[in-house]
Order: sequence, then structure tokens, then C-alpha cells
Amino acid sequence: MLVQEKGKVLVKQETLALNGDEAVALAAKHSDVDVVAAYPITPQTIIVEKFSEYVANGEVQTEFVCTESEHSAITASLAASVTGARAFTASASAGLALMHEILFVTSGSRAPVVMAVANRALSAPINIHGDHSDSMAERDSGWLHIYVENAQEAYDSIIQAFKIAEDPQVSLPIMVGLDGFAISHTLENVNVLAENVVREFVGERVLPMVMTHEGKSVPFKLDPDNPMTMGPNVSSTFYFEFKRQQEEAMQTALKKIQEVNEEYATLTGRSYGNGLIDTYQLEDAELAVVVVGSTTGTLKVLIDELRAEGVKAGLLRLRTFRPFPTTHLQEALKHLKAIAVMDKSMSFGGLGGPIFNEVRNALFDLKQRPLVINYLYGLGGRDSNPVGLRKIFENLQQIAKTGQIDMNIVQYLGLKE
Repeated sequence: MLVQEKGKVLVKQETLALNGDEAVALAAKHSDVDVVAAYPITPQTIIVEKFSEYVANGEVQTEFVCTESEHSAITASLAASVTGARAFTASASAGLALMHEILFVTSGSRAPVVMAVANRALSAPINIHGDHSDSMAERDSGWLHIYVENAQEAYDSIIQAFKIAEDPQVSLPIMVGLDGFAISHTLENVNVLAENVVREFVGERVLPMVMTHEGKSVPFKLDPDNPMTMGPNVSSTFYFEFKRQQEEAMQTALKKIQEVNEEYATLTGRSYGNGLIDTYQLEDAELAVVVVGSTTGTLKVLIDELRAEGVKAGLLRLRTFRPFPTTHLQEALKHLKAIAVMDKSMSFGGLGGPIFNEVRNALFDLKQRPLVINYLYGLGGRDSNPVGLRKIFENLQQIAKTGQIDMNIVQYLGLKE
């Protein structure tokens, strides 16, 4: 048993050997989920298989709905959530793409569904390995997006996700991305909390109060005793206002994610930066990479090596992609000479990947801003080794030395040319 001490509180934690998918399933179990609706797809299948075992063994009182497709899985999750239930699902790749229509309906209905996405490439050609093409394609669907570095963070982030999404001032769905196979299928030591501790942390779902057509103040849910309409045809009369409210909830989520991260740190001793960004050797750095997901661990080892060689290298891991933490990112990166933004997905026909465009846009209005280049890497699960990653910093050193970018602003790392 692992004991974490925070102040006067002792929290017992058990260390288990779990892969990322198993860690997610256990976190959902500990969070007292009412409904899980799912359809299997590699590399997330282990999540729903494991949870179905919990149901079959009588370890949870969850209604498990095995649907005929991912479209049906997210629809069932939405339906459960709008009746006031705590709902969870999981998907990846083409499965997430099949959910596309209902992802927008879920966020527009302000239904706080939690979904784990075992990130995987999209076909064609068919590829079952990990990149961020699937969830990045849904970046404007109105869902909160968190990306994790390892199995431990996958467990912790699913627990936090329920508390964030279900906050009455947020009431938005959230997807937690874990790199396919690199995290989903890799066995790691994971420190887990007792189930009662997690349930107390997450708490019971609290519903926002709304006014019905009868003039009654009631919880915002589908209830025969207090009938209301959700997702009506509003034409142009009120649609714009609904969308503006979703954006306001996104901005509220920026603060909520930080609060939950701090509260979880007090409970467990574990935090992930400020919940939005997580930095490494960045304060006095001159060169840095911005990255998402499991590649962070490899980069940390490389940065330690570069530091020993006298190179002032650093790293910023973007943990929260939606809402995008613009001001936090500006403050953390403004002092750097050169930055490489790493994208594990492509925005075809655009200037660089989705993370690059967001980061470069955020830095544009700074009076003194770093030079920024983009590296597309790891598509279809292609390995990114320290030798290849070192080339990024070699290029950044040259950019910092000359004060200009004498290369294509978008680079391909590890491409066979």
C-alpha cells in the first residue's frame, strides 16, 4: 500500500500493474457510473470489456448497454445523461468518427458525458496504431479535450473528468485521450485510490436548475413530472445564443479544470502542471517543444541529456486542448527564442497541424514572440526515437542562432523521403 501525506491527511493508495485501458475502466468503476454504453473498437476495446466484467461480477450497479454501433453508443450515453444519469463511453478512430453527428448534439444538449478515446489513426489505408487524427478531427465539436501522458494520468484524469464535466457551471461533455497502444496497451504501475475515496471526491451529480414553461424551477433533465424540451428546432431565432452559452461554459471550464487538478493533488499528491499545461525544465529554457501525449516521457529524457551538454532545452505538454489555455501558454512560452510544436495529426491543405496553428495563433500578438516551427510526426503509430527527436533541437539551435527560420515552417519527422 502506498501512503500519500498531504497536510494532516493520509490517503492510502494501492499500486497495481495496469495498462492504460484497464486504468480507465477502473477509474470509471470507482466513479460510480450509472450507465455505460459502448461498442468495441481497437485499441479501446479492453476498456469496455473490463467494465463489462465488473457488471457481470456484480461489482457495480451500472446499466451496461452493448449497442450495435458507436453512433448508437454515444446516442445511448446522451439519452442517459439528459435523464440525470452519470454516463460513460469509450471509442477510437473510425468509431469516434461515426459518432460525429451526436458529439455535436451531446455538447449542444449540455450533457456531461465522459468518454475515453484510445487515440488511433483514421483510414484509408487501414491503420490500427496510435496518432491523434481521430480526436483532433472533433476539436470543434464542443467537447472538452484532455490528453494524458501515461496510464497513471489516464486513471486520474477520468476521475477528474466527471467532476469537471458535471459542474453545473460547465455541463459539457469531455473526452480524455490516451495514445493507442503506447498507453492503452502498455503495462505500468498505477497508484489507485479506494473506491469510497473516489466516490466522495467525485460526489453525486448536481443538476443545474432551470425554469420550465409552467414557471417552475426544476433540475435540468428529462423528467415526466416536469416536462421540458431539449434540442428543439430554434432556427435562427435563438441558435446563436445557445452557441454563445457553450463558449461561456468552455471558458468557465478553464478555471474548473485547474481547481479540480489542485483538489486532486491535495488528495493524492499528484498534479499535472496546473491542469491545463505541464512544463519541464522550461523556466530558464531558450528552446522548447510543445507536445501532447506519451511522447512527453521520451522528450524529458532527451532534455536531460541536452541540459547535461549545456543546451537550455525545455518542454511544455499541452494537457488541455479544449478549452485552449491561451493566456497560460503565452506566459509560459513568451521568453523563449525558438519553439517546435509537435503534431501527431495532419490538417490537410492547411499550414501545419492543429496544435501548431493554435499555439502560433496564441503567440502572434506578443510584443516579443518566439520563432515557431511545426513538426508532423508519429502518424499511424510510427516510432519517434530520441535520435530523431534530437534533430528538432538541433534545428531550433540554428534558428535561435540566426534569428530566422531558414527551412520550411512545416517539417516531417521520420518521413521516408
